[in-house]
Amino acid sequence: MLKIGDMLTLEPLDGGKEKYKGKVMEIGDHYIHIGYPVDEKAGKTVFFLNGMRLKASFVGQDGCLYLFETEVTGKLRRPVPMIVLAYPSADKLVRIQRRRYVRVKVNADVAIHPFHQEFAPFATMTTDISAGGAAVVLPPSYHQQLLPGMVVETWLVLAMRSGEYHYLKLKAKIIRIFQGANGVYKASLQFLDVAPQDRVRLIRYSFERQLEAKKAENIVNKWEESVE
Repeated sequence: MLKIGDMLTLEPLDGGKEKYKGKVMEIGDHYIHIGYPVDEKAGKTVFFLNGMRLKASFVGQDGCLYLFETEVTGKLRRPVPMIVLAYPSADKLVRIQRRRYVRVKVNADVAIHPFHQEFAPFATMTTDISAGGAAVVLPPSYHQQLLPGMVVETWLVLAMRSGEYHYLKLKAKIIRIFQGANGVYKASLQFLDVAPQDRVRLIRYSFERQLEAKKAENIVNKWEESVE
């Protein structure tokens, strides 16, 4: 999966906008060594403090993007200056097919507005979301007012793990209206003309939610193993 010579992209876990690149020099059990990372914008070498937590990503041999959380655990000076990062087991890596955005189940606040007064604006929540679109719950009777192909304006609230909130105003097209197993109607939306910075925020939000789901799944699995 990850191999020596791969380029690792690193971002602060606290939601900072900086991005760094570091080349993988050595891979061991639960750790990797990378060359001192370079700030993408400034083009200068940066120095990380021990204990600094980061988001890391790399492109695997299968062409998919892999994401994981890591921490700076030390520094080495031989044979060349390197930084030691924690590296999780393969089952804790989040794999994203580059041709499709990962979709995660999450309830995020969203308001839907019409462009041409076809319906009254309403507030609701998502049932799942990705960088490419979302599914939203429809209030009673709205499944008769909204139609596939209709373009709407969405106001989406993304609550990041850092405590930061992003408020995204996105144009979206209704792909389909469908009824869930519980009888509630939902609309599937495709985001249109998304600005690059908003796309990054959606990807980061989806990534954080997927990591949380994986952590919860691991906790449940460990609990089940302990009571068997």
